[in-house]
Amino acid sequence: MLNIGDFASHGRVSVRMLRHYDAIGLLRPARVDPATGYRWYRAGQLARLNRVIALKDLGFTLQQVRAVLDEQLDAAELRGMLRLRRAQLAEAIAADEHRLARVEARLRTIESEGNMSEHDVVVKPVPSVRVAQLTGVARSYQPEDITPVIGPLFDELCRRMAGAGIEAAGPSVARYEDTPEGDGSVLILVAVPVGSSVRPGAHDFEVLDLPPMAAAATIVHRGSMDDSVGSFQELARFIDQNGYRSAGYARELYLECPQDRAQWVTELQEPVVRR
Repeated sequence: MLNIGDFASHGRVSVRMLRHYDAIGLLRPARVDPATGYRWYRAGQLARLNRVIALKDLGFTLQQVRAVLDEQLDAAELRGMLRLRRAQLAEAIAADEHRLARVEARLRTIESEGNMSEHDVVVKPVPSVRVAQLTGVARSYQPEDITPVIGPLFDELCRRMAGAGIEAAGPSVARYEDTPEGDGSVLILVAVPVGSSVRPGAHDFEVLDLPPMAAAATIVHRGSMDDSVGSFQELARFIDQNGYRSAGYARELYLECPQDRAQWVTELQEPVVRR
């Protein structure tokens, strides 16, 4: 038998925590001395303590922990439950990290206000280009809604093009349009330039000619597109301050897309006309 101090030491918990677990009926001592009130535990009770701590650290309340343990799950069942909970926590952590990255990107945009030069923006014509295209829908323009849709769309388009024996003829393009529903959702159009000999109608993807832009305000964004807010806002400032107005939806031309998204180089193109 182990006294409460030794049991706490072996279980890497505090004596106070063991007393609390006893009080709520979660982990009773094997014996309590009727004269002194000292608590004594068996070494075998460490197994239950391990389960209590693991479940608690995974976010279960003590009431939930007791309910789980009272079901007397075997080690395999408990391990499966813990793995599921671990996966849920990992997903939550990834979401929090992504949210933090967006906050940091927005803060960088705020800190850079007034520091960017309008000379970073160039107004130029953009010619028509024949492309293979797929479309999808995202819930909003927020990066956490766009990213899970646009990546798989490009992957699927490239897979279908490869199956048809068609090679890319230039950098990929993405466009975004409001959906007709007017509920804030976004139509995502991903496109890859193809040769002029590729004809519409014969493939499991759309083939079309993107219309030319007589004048487009363009800026080169370096880094992940999750961090592109500042570049898009610089375009907006340039358009507003130089006698232009937007004439349609912007395009993203992916000039360089290495594995490290922080090294991406993307040209943002927004059609404009003189006010």
